[in-house]
Amino acid sequence: MTKSLEGKVALVTGAGRGIGRSIALKFASQGARLVINDLDEGATNEVASEIRALGAQAVVCAGSVSAPDFADRFVGSALKHYDDINIIVNNAGYTWDNVIQKMTDEQWYAIVDVHLTAPFRILRAAQPIIRAKAKQEEEAGGIVSRRVVNISSVAGLFGNAGQSNYSVGKAGIVGLTQTLAKEWGRLNVTVNCVAFGLIKTRLTTSSVANIEGRDIKLGVNPALMATMEQIIPLGRAGTPDEAAGAVYMFCLPEADYVSGQTLMCSGGLTGV
Repeated sequence: MTKSLEGKVALVTGAGRGIGRSIALKFASQGARLVINDLDEGATNEVASEIRALGAQAVVCAGSVSAPDFADRFVGSALKHYDDINIIVNNAGYTWDNVIQKMTDEQWYAIVDVHLTAPFRILRAAQPIIRAKAKQEEEAGGIVSRRVVNISSVAGLFGNAGQSNYSVGKAGIVGLTQTLAKEWGRLNVTVNCVAFGLIKTRLTTSSVANIEGRDIKLGVNPALMATMEQIIPLGRAGTPDEAAGAVYMFCLPEADYVSGQTLMCSGGLTGV
C-alpha cells in the first residue's frame, strides 16, 4: 500500500522535541524524506535515528533558525541530499514572556525573529527552487502540488497577556501565510497555517531552558494549567501527536485545493 507522503521531501524546523518531533515522525511514517532542524544537535540526531528506524531518510541541519545564514543552509541541505522540496513546516519557536512595560528590545526581537523573520527567510530561500521545479514539471506535462504549513497560536489570533512579542510573531505568520497563498498558487503550492491552543510540551511545562546562551523560564503555572484545561471544551490539553495530525492534514492529497487557511487545533477553544 502506497504511503500518503511517499518520496516527498519535507523540511521541519524545531524537530528535536515536542510538536516538531511528532511532525517529523508522522511524515516519516508516511514515507517522506526529512530535513530536520533544532538548536539541540544531540536531540535532532536522536530524532533522525528514530526516523531511520522507521525506514525513512533523514538529514540533520542543526542550529538557530534566527541566524542570518540558516535559511540558505537549511534549503541547501534539501537540495544537496534530495534535489527537491515538497513540504516546508515552519515550527521552531519558544516563548520569552513579560508585560510590555518590562519587555526589553532583546526579548522583543528574539521572539519576533524566531517566529516570523526565520520563516520569511526560509520561504524566500526556497522560492527559486520551487519555481524552477514547477516550471520543469509544467514543461514535462505534469503538476506536482507542494505544501507550506506555518505554525501560529491562539495567542496570535486573540492575544495573550504577557506575550506581546509572541502574539505579534504568531499574528504575523498568519499574514505571511495568506500572502504567500496568493503569490505561490501559480506554482501549485498550498500555504496554510495551524494555530495551536494548549499543547503539552516543554513550552507549557514549568522549566528553565538555555536558548542561545540565555536561561529562559518556560511553562505555565500548574494551577493555571488546570484552570485552562477546564475551559477547553474537550477538557484537556492536546498532545504533540495530536498537534502533528493537524499539520499532516494539510499535506494530504485531499487538501490539494485548500490554501490560505488558518486551522485552530485547540480542543474546541475558540477564544482566549
